[in-house]
Amino acid sequence: MKWPWGVERSLGGQPGDSIRRNAAFALASQATTAVFTAGVTVFLVRALGPDEYGLWALALGFAGLMLLPADFGVSQSAARFIAERRGNPTAIAAVLAEAVRLKLLLTSLFALVLIALAGPIATLYDAPDLGWPLRGVALALFGQSIMLLFAKAFVSMGRIAWQLRLFLSESAVETTATIALVLIAGGATAAAFGRAIGYLCGAVLGAILVWRLLGRRAVVERRGGPGLRALGSYAGAMLVVEGGFAVFSQLGVLFVGALLGTTAAGIYGAPLKLTVLLHYPGLAFGQAIAPRLARHPDHPPDVPSFRAALRYLVILQAAIAVGIAVWARPIADLVLGPGYEESAEVLRALAPFVFLQGLGPLVSTALNYLGEARRRVPIVLGSVLLNLVLAVVLIEAIGLTGAAISVDVSYAFYVGAHLWICA
Repeated sequence: MKWPWGVERSLGGQPGDSIRRNAAFALASQATTAVFTAGVTVFLVRALGPDEYGLWALALGFAGLMLLPADFGVSQSAARFIAERRGNPTAIAAVLAEAVRLKLLLTSLFALVLIALAGPIATLYDAPDLGWPLRGVALALFGQSIMLLFAKAFVSMGRIAWQLRLFLSESAVETTATIALVLIAGGATAAAFGRAIGYLCGAVLGAILVWRLLGRRAVVERRGGPGLRALGSYAGAMLVVEGGFAVFSQLGVLFVGALLGTTAAGIYGAPLKLTVLLHYPGLAFGQAIAPRLARHPDHPPDVPSFRAALRYLVILQAAIAVGIAVWARPIADLVLGPGYEESAEVLRALAPFVFLQGLGPLVSTALNYLGEARRRVPIVLGSVLLNLVLAVVLIEAIGLTGAAISVDVSYAFYVGAHLWICA
């Protein structure tokens, strides 16, 4: 049977591509991002050196803290309501039209705030050269936040192939611009503006793809949406959840930079950045399966697929974590190069975090699509508090490895609590 947009009925009778096809495209999307991210990371680590890379890591840390407030939870809120309307293009377009209006207002505001605070932040860290990298990542923040809305919409519609197009194009532009600007001008500022060019182009391309998929109604449609009140209410819960997790993700780098200096932030931030690539299998399963757990009027949640994905991820992530623990030294020497010898111990200490990273995206995204984001709030806040306390105590006591251990323990609490709710 054919569905709107010429898509075949998939597993469970829901509109969109099949789970297997979506998982493949999701993994391809993440692999594409991983290849480009790894390439840019290795290039910047070697081209900038520990001092300039430390500035770059701090700038990214602050951009990471601002990204979720700038999104205000609108992207995931819209994704939930789109998933509940799969197979109804008019209603989906109404959700997107409402979300785009909110996004443009909120994202512009927070990007301007980061630009305005660039000077004071640089003074706070006693790093005058940090100001312009912060301004560059503020522009990237605007483009990244807008692009995020379109990417999540494609996932919720079961059209992850369109997300792949978007990620591939953005990553290629960002990588090319970053390498070119660093080679020409050098420094963390050039890297920041290369990132900005990539994400601004990604936002424009995302708008073009949505226009092709849904037409003009994606901008002006008003019928069938949840309404700004419902969209904003769930977005508020998502803001707390995603904002808290953004703080959780950046605490280590920020505290290492404050307590041990920008060079130490680079030594810690480089291996932490590499571990981000290792949670892509969990993201792929989450994107393919979690939207099918939404409370759709015609289709029950696809719980069997969720259970199967969880089992596969446990096996896969255990193998990856063991490899990281055993080969941390050669990985650090080969990938990061001279000046990052201490990064090997950091990478080895992050092995438990690597294992849990595969499970976290699946269980947390499942609750988002089920409309249970409010139940995630105490979990995220508890994880941030635990990470904060452990980071302060352990960094002072044992240095960089202490920051990694604090991430392991607090993320174990985070994943375990989400699994308990899912069960």
